[in-house]
Amino acid sequence: MRNLSGTDQETHLEVIYHLINLNTRAEVAVRVKTDREAPSIASVTPIWPTADWNEREVYDLLGIDFPGHPDLRRIMMPDDWVGHPLRKDYVPLDSEV
Repeated sequence: MRNLSGTDQETHLEVIYHLINLNTRAEVAVRVKTDREAPSIASVTPIWPTADWNEREVYDLLGIDFPGHPDLRRIMMPDDWVGHPLRKDYVPLDSEV
């Protein structure tokens, strides 16, 4: 796994996995959709340990849960931060932020 990222498509949330075959250099991107109201996608850290911090970032900024993740907690925002700032429906509590 080269990278994992998340995106808000307004009707649903997505996680995009960027994969590369190190022998053939073939690359592929896999998109996994999840519901906006209860976003959840199984963790891939048992397969690709490098997904650890990427999943934590997507959890923190978009609110997608990754069941099976060994340490799913906020990584960028303070623990007491309300909401997920990369969601398109996010409304900051402080208008100056």
